[in-house]
Amino acid sequence: MSAENDGRVSIREKICYAMGDAAANIAWRGVAAFLFIVYTDEFGLNPAAVGTLMLIARFGDGVSDIAMGIVADRTKTRYGKYRPWMLWSALPLGVMLSMMFTCPESLSMTGRLVYAYVTYIVFTLVYTAQGIPYGALLSVMSADDRERTSIGSYKMVGAFAGGMAVQGLLIVLKEYFHSYTIPIYILSAVLVVLMPITFFGTRERVDPPKEQENDLWADLKQLFVNVPWIVLLIVSLLYNVYNSVKQGITIVYFTHYVNRELLCATYMTVLMLASIVGAGITSPLARRFGKRNLFVGSLVVSGVVNSLLWFCEASDVSLIFALGIVSELFAAIFPTLCFVMLGDVADYSEWVNGRRATGLIYSATSFAMKFGGGIAGLIIGVVLARYGYDGKVAESIQGALPGIKMLMSWIPGVLAVGTAVIMTLYPITTSKMNQITAELTARRNKQ
Repeated sequence: MSAENDGRVSIREKICYAMGDAAANIAWRGVAAFLFIVYTDEFGLNPAAVGTLMLIARFGDGVSDIAMGIVADRTKTRYGKYRPWMLWSALPLGVMLSMMFTCPESLSMTGRLVYAYVTYIVFTLVYTAQGIPYGALLSVMSADDRERTSIGSYKMVGAFAGGMAVQGLLIVLKEYFHSYTIPIYILSAVLVVLMPITFFGTRERVDPPKEQENDLWADLKQLFVNVPWIVLLIVSLLYNVYNSVKQGITIVYFTHYVNRELLCATYMTVLMLASIVGAGITSPLARRFGKRNLFVGSLVVSGVVNSLLWFCEASDVSLIFALGIVSELFAAIFPTLCFVMLGDVADYSEWVNGRRATGLIYSATSFAMKFGGGIAGLIIGVVLARYGYDGKVAESIQGALPGIKMLMSWIPGVLAVGTAVIMTLYPITTSKMNQITAELTARRNKQ
């Protein structure tokens, strides 16, 4: 390993890396926040059918994540293992995002459901081809876990900026075009332009140990005895159920409970700004309290505050905003830490076993993240169907308001607190990580 592997990554390179997540979150946040209401209120699909669709598609997506992690770890180009995928996946991702939001008016309800399944599943496959290598790239940009924490903060600022763009603009543009279709075409074009910036502006610096043989079975076997990874896997699953329920119900909540759909654009934008602040303060807070302790505390606060939304009336706009901002500020700390801690888990695996399978470690955790989104979609669909929700029938919407309030408040809140309890089992403390980093650096310098 060259000496520069221990050096700091430039701010310019961190920003270029962050552009990849800004692009990806145009797709991810657009789907998470708006696709459910597009399927129910524009396509006319039953909410339970939509929830089932999301669960099935996300499960398949998670399985493909593991396959993509294996492929990414074994990709060999002059540009590295992970960077080239940012270039290859940009245009297909933009195209599939646009197709998902295009309602096939000429098709029957069954035909529309089939169309939704096909476009959603293909979209998830393309998103995987971008997302797995992108996440793994963070772990090989620097050998220093503190520097990776800094890169992770930039990454999440980019992610939240992309989310703010789609969540802030999409509703406003929808009002102008009277549909989500043209606005998503515009944002898809932005995605295609932004993503290659990561390819051209970053470098891969950390390689697997030179003596490491290409042994998939050894990688898989050691993965499932990696206790820190197992804890992070479960936590990632539960957190993403929590976060995806919140994201998926917000537009429904503002449209049908608060009765101010356009206000949702402001709410989402403000929450994205809170998320950017949360990502920005994660690095210094992690140094002060340790990653695990910060992780646990932020989830508890976020979940408890979010539960208080149950007590808000539709007219309590200021209180809804205040509670949402505080909850999101602390919730934003999780994804920032999670991607950094995956790098720590990869270091832990190399330290204990002498093997490093960064892409596989990230992809298996990404499976949990995406499957969590599928479970969230099912929860939303089942709860709304239980209350008789039909986006095209006003009377059914009124009857479903208690379910909408539950999904916006205490259901995700309980999930967040439960996730925090499990996170207390994570064994890599700050002192342990310092020991791992020092010993790995010594090993690499001997190579």
